Amino acid sequence: MATEAKDAATLAEAFRITAGQRGGDTWVKSRDGSNVITWEDGLTRVDRIAGGLRKLGIGKGDTVALMLVNRPEFHIVDFGVVTAGGTPFSIYQTYTPDQINYLLEDAETKVVVTERLFLPVVQEAVSSLDTSPQVVLVDPEGEVPEGVMSLSELEQLDPGFDGASAAAEIGPEDILTLIYTSGTTGPPKGVQLTHDNLMFMVDGTHQIVQFPDRSRVISWLPSAHIAERAAHHYLPAVFGFEVTSVDDYTAVREVLPEVRPQWFFAVPRIWEKLKGGLESMVAGQPDEAREPLQEALADAIEKVRLEQAGKEVPEDLANRVAEADEKFFAPLRSALGLDQVVTINVGAAPTPREVLEFFHAIGLPLAELWGMSETCGGGTVNPPDAVRIGTVGPPTPGVEIRLAEDGEVLVKGKLNMLGYRNMPEATAETIDSEGWLHTGDIGEFDEAGYLKIVDRKKELIINAAGKNMSPANIEAELKSSSPLIDQVCCIGDQRPYNVALVSLDPDFAPMWAGQQGIEGTEIAALAENPEVVEVVRAAIEKGNENLARVEQVKRFQLLSEDWKPGGDELTPTMKLKRKPIAEKYETEIEGLYAGDTGTEVVG
Repeated sequence: MATEAKDAATLAEAFRITAGQRGGDTWVKSRDGSNVITWEDGLTRVDRIAGGLRKLGIGKGDTVALMLVNRPEFHIVDFGVVTAGGTPFSIYQTYTPDQINYLLEDAETKVVVTERLFLPVVQEAVSSLDTSPQVVLVDPEGEVPEGVMSLSELEQLDPGFDGASAAAEIGPEDILTLIYTSGTTGPPKGVQLTHDNLMFMVDGTHQIVQFPDRSRVISWLPSAHIAERAAHHYLPAVFGFEVTSVDDYTAVREVLPEVRPQWFFAVPRIWEKLKGGLESMVAGQPDEAREPLQEALADAIEKVRLEQAGKEVPEDLANRVAEADEKFFAPLRSALGLDQVVTINVGAAPTPREVLEFFHAIGLPLAELWGMSETCGGGTVNPPDAVRIGTVGPPTPGVEIRLAEDGEVLVKGKLNMLGYRNMPEATAETIDSEGWLHTGDIGEFDEAGYLKIVDRKKELIINAAGKNMSPANIEAELKSSSPLIDQVCCIGDQRPYNVALVSLDPDFAPMWAGQQGIEGTEIAALAENPEVVEVVRAAIEKGNENLARVEQVKRFQLLSEDWKPGGDELTPTMKLKRKPIAEKYETEIEGLYAGDTGTEVVG
């Protein structure tokens, strides 16, 4: 048996090593501190849960579904399943009974662990299965419905279970978890990830970043997504991070100053909102305070651009930025709660260059990374001390990446999935006979060997003149042009020019409208307000200036509703569902091309 968790053969072994070393330190806690689980107590409960699951028939290869908000119990239940030899997987909280039913049937699930909030939808989902799985509730209070078991009851089925012996039976090639893709182009595919896959990812992370002892992270992303499991569940189990669970993802900006994490990962939209919030705060300062700060930001951005271009930074500029860092930027980092970070990352979609430059300028070297469920969420990452803005970094240690003739990114390495569950043909289409995983992303390498992602292969726009364009890059540019804009969907495939559907930011837009004295601050009313439409039009015109003429959006439609994760338009991880959007908004799109609806962008 390994003596250090990072050298363990499985996550089950690594967890036990960490728990034994950390003892009474906090492993995971709720935001308000009402629920705190130490490593010592967590290990005891993990073993009890494993024993209970064995009594319910869970053994090697059996699956257990988890439908939970981000809460401390998730971590002990998940490792309880792993210790029992089973394979846990998570279900998105926004899924319907039919979607849940599909996953449970595909995974042949024997047990579902959930909470009262989701019990009705879970019960409806299991009601039509030939064999209904046992439902377990983690909520400690209230009466447990008939046929449902409480977590405390589960833990008492075999409280003396030998978890150490059970964990020792688990091998590196055993399946650790299933990550079900969001299914935007068909039914969800169950990505099978092994212990070996994830431990390889852990090793690569350790080679790139040296985290301080007892580092802190925030658990706030959906646990059905590989980013959440890797960053806030598996890595903490190996490195002994303290995890704060936040059950409402919209509150993460408020939680940052409370936790002051050493590592923070978020999708581009979160970073865009953090930037917009800081800029609004600066704009609200009196002239004597605002102007020096704006000048300092301009200096710092100039320094970042010179450094990124490999040019010499004039001494006087460097001195001004150093002075501004102490006077202005350090307080900004503290206000954000990011003053103790070792590394900060962004991924899952293109991030506007201006956003990356802004955070670098205030002393937060935001680094893009790239990966997918099929590669444990890893593949490339910008090292914290060698970020090249506009790239997703070089391959992580031990990973090979090459480009196919059409530019598709191909990956080979121990982080590649075992395959898709019950889908041998889809697996063969994705992983070729030489072991190269075909990602579906189009990329290119820069002169330093850093990868740039152009877009998804199937999502590239080819206009009527045959010009190839990346809708994601166009959308990222337009979203960053105004904090009023929340989401943008660019349309232009086989069309003479590009148009866009635009939704307003549900947080910023009503606040901004109130400040402008606009009556009726509901999103539907604001979408029809001429003043709001004009501000958005001007913003898109500004964003167009950073795009090639053929990429620019000529008309847009401001929508009367905001798009929510897990809804008709966005996946739970905030990626656009392009085909459903095209179908749902067909009338609006055709109206934009006919010139009957929407707003023309001049310029």
